[in-house]
Amino acid sequence: MQLSEFRILHVLAEELNMRKASERLYVSQPALSQRLQSIENNWGTIIFIRSQKGLTLTPAGEKIISYVNEVLQKEEAVKEELQSLSEHVHGTLKLAVASIIGQYWLPHVLKEYVNLYPHVNISLITGWSSEIIKHLYEDRIHLGIVRGNPEWRGSKEHILSDHLYLVDTAISSVEELSETSKPFIQFKSHSTYYQEIQDWWHSHFKTTPQKTIVVDQIETCKQMALNGIGYAILPSISLRPEDEVFKIPLTDKRGNVLKRDTWLIHHGMGSELKQVNVFMELIQKLTRE
Repeated sequence: MQLSEFRILHVLAEELNMRKASERLYVSQPALSQRLQSIENNWGTIIFIRSQKGLTLTPAGEKIISYVNEVLQKEEAVKEELQSLSEHVHGTLKLAVASIIGQYWLPHVLKEYVNLYPHVNISLITGWSSEIIKHLYEDRIHLGIVRGNPEWRGSKEHILSDHLYLVDTAISSVEELSETSKPFIQFKSHSTYYQEIQDWWHSHFKTTPQKTIVVDQIETCKQMALNGIGYAILPSISLRPEDEVFKIPLTDKRGNVLKRDTWLIHHGMGSELKQVNVFMELIQKLTRE
């Protein structure tokens, strides 16, 4: 079977939808359906069950897709090794970063990186820190950037620390929270971050907030706070000097400012690839500035 057919099966297994797969592969649905039938004939078995809801892998299909993914990963690894022999920086930089980092910190880093190394392709995944660590264990990425205190036994390098702030258009002190009827706007976050906020609240107040609003994204939470709908607790990385709100730093009972750490994690072997090594060097340069 040709590598092009491996890639077809890989995309179909990811999408489990003929229309979406055909769009990714830049072919028509009838042509893709015909190609899949030909591939299945070559294997002598049904790989996908078709239905109105989409595609479902058969037991035989699961084994075939596992083999296909293994072959494609090995092909990519060989290509990266060959490209590392070149004087120029080529290849693909595979990153997985915490969503908040991908939204507020990473763009200016990648802007400088692509200007310096225009021949490098970038694969980027955003998500929870636990998901990023899983991607690293499965060798799906070269580098991960996570928040908090990750349970990672490989190489770990500190990138930045940002403080947590109470943000509101009218509330100017922590003490006012016990009297306000405004809702506490929260965004869905990693469990450790949520627990830190809960611990801080209960160390200062005997009751829970009168009202709460929970949103999916941190930027939604921020915009609602900026528009006076309620108050929020946000990391400084998400705030800008021009934001017209009160920003009160959170402290514990001993007066220590609450903060969140950001870490670069990896296996320690990815830096043998030029595109990975120069990205790590760029981060070190920017964190020193």
